[in-house]
Formats: sequence, C-alpha cells, structure tokens
Amino acid sequence: RKRRKKEGDGDDDSMDVDTEEQVEPEVDTELLTELQTMGFTRNKSVRALHATGTSNVEQAVNWIVDHESDTDIDLPLLVSKSKSKKKPPLTKEEARVAGEELRKAMTAKKQKEERELEKVREQERIRSGKELLKAKKGNDDLELKRNLETRRIEKEEAKRAKARIMAKLDEDRIDRRRKLGLPDELTEEEKAKEKERHEKKADEARAEQEKKAKAGLVVKPVGKVEELRKILVVIKKNASSEEASNTCFKTLLLYLGNVAKNPGEDKFRTLKLTNGAFQKRVDSCDGGRLFLETFGFVLDTSGKETLTLPMESVDLLLLQMTGAAINDALTNPFFGVL
Repeated sequence: RKRRKKEGDGDDDSMDVDTEEQVEPEVDTELLTELQTMGFTRNKSVRALHATGTSNVEQAVNWIVDHESDTDIDLPLLVSKSKSKKKPPLTKEEARVAGEELRKAMTAKKQKEERELEKVREQERIRSGKELLKAKKGNDDLELKRNLETRRIEKEEAKRAKARIMAKLDEDRIDRRRKLGLPDELTEEEKAKEKERHEKKADEARAEQEKKAKAGLVVKPVGKVEELRKILVVIKKNASSEEASNTCFKTLLLYLGNVAKNPGEDKFRTLKLTNGAFQKRVDSCDGGRLFLETFGFVLDTSGKETLTLPMESVDLLLLQMTGAAINDALTNPFFGVL
C-alpha cells in the first residue's frame, strides 16, 4: 500500500488516504487472442471477457455487440489490483442460468427490433398510400379538366354552327317578307304572337312531362346532374378562396331558384354578362359560366351579351336535382374531396 500524508494547519495530526494500484484485469488469454483474431480490439476484448466472466467466445461477442455504442468501449480497462484476478469459471448451473438470461435478452432485443422495423414499414406503407392517392387525385383532376375543356370547345362550336343557321334563317325570313311586301323586322303584333307560340310550346312540353311523371315514365337527368356536379367540384378547387366559391354557389342557386319559381318570366331566364354582380360572383370563378351553359343557358350571339335559358329548356326536375347538388357543395365539408 502507498501512504499519502496530508499536513494540517500548524499541528502534527495527519490523515492517511489509501489508494490501490489500478491494473488491467486478468482474462483468459486464449479467448482474448481468439477475439482479437476475429477483428476486435484488445480493449474491447478485455472489457467483454472481464464483464461476462465467460469461457464462451459467443457470449463475449454478444456483449461487445450490445455495448458497441458505449463511449469507453475502446478505452483501456483498469480495475483495483485486488479485483484484477481472473474470475473462476462458471459452474454448469451458473453457465446454464447465464446462457438462459442471455437468450432471453437476445430474444427481447430481437423482438424490439422487429417491432421497430414493423413500425417503420407501416409508416412507409402509409406514406406510399398517401402519395399514390395524391397522384391518383391529380390524374382525376387533370382528366376532369380535359373533359370539361373538350365539352366547352364542342359547345362553342355548336353555338357557332347554330348562329350560322339562325343567321341563314333570318336571311330567308327577311327575303320572304320582302317578296310579300312586308317590312324586314317583325311588327309588335307579330312578336307577341311569336312569343305566345313559344310559351304554348313550353306549356305543352311541361304538360307532357307532368303526364309522364304521373305515369311513372319520367327519366331522371342523372347524367346531366353528374356533369354539373363535376363542374361544381372544379369551381370549388380552383376558386381563390372558400368564400369566393361559396358566393358563386349561392348566386347560381339564386338564379335557378328564380327560374323554378317563375319559369315564364323572361327576366329570370336572362342573365346579363355585363352585370357587375354576375362578373364578380360567377364569371370570375373558373367554371361558373360553363356551369350555366351546361345547364342549358344559351349565349346570345346578336351582340346583347346575355345568357338565356330558352322556355322549352326549363326542366323542373333538373332544376330541383341541380339545386340539391349546389346545396351539397355549400354544406358538405367533404364535397369534392372524396
């Protein structure tokens, strides 16, 4: 033992502090050599053999693997000289217990790793599923826009063709009136008769529709309503804000509601494109005007800049079903999402 003396203040008293020499512990040299041959450093090997007190290389290797992240794993191991002696070999029972504990520890570690790995796999599955859903949604939106654009082009072409036909009919009508010695334009009396003829035709169409409804022969315009619903989805997705889309929906609902209540009133079936409210609430939204045209409103090509729903195109069942679709767009928080 080494003795260190500490002097007090002006007296002869002393205090002994015992310190024991620190040395590297004794371990099985054969196992140490075998571990070093396997590629482990001497310090790691000494720590493993001393900590396990084993005569089994596998147990020493498992200890190194379990303690690989220890900060002092590669530092020299120093212990008190009195504790440096090699541990006696384990008895069969001790070795069996130690082996059993080691197996339990390894099993628990493996199960933990498997749980963590399964958690990572589940997170990856969720992430992949979300990405696939997002990609599919993007493709569906793109396909919907393409279909709507194709329909818009077809409708514009149909309008131009109709305008050409109407112009030709007007020319023929004027030519016939001139041959009969009549003025080019209809007189007020003739306009009134023409209007009466159109209203009578519309009344007959409604009467026929009501007759079919009573007989259970009405075919619901499901396809038309579904097409209109898709346009509502486009309006909601492309609107600058939720407030903008809701304002557009409410205005469309108001237009159709007025037509349903007063189908014979021209003012409710005619929308001025130059109207500030129409431009701000409906025309500013991508798909707003297309919705009305798809429903049946026709663009006036004579320079009046109006959208008009012909009397013969007034379908109360279509108005009712379309109104329900717009109301769903307003009240359903998941509209256009699922």
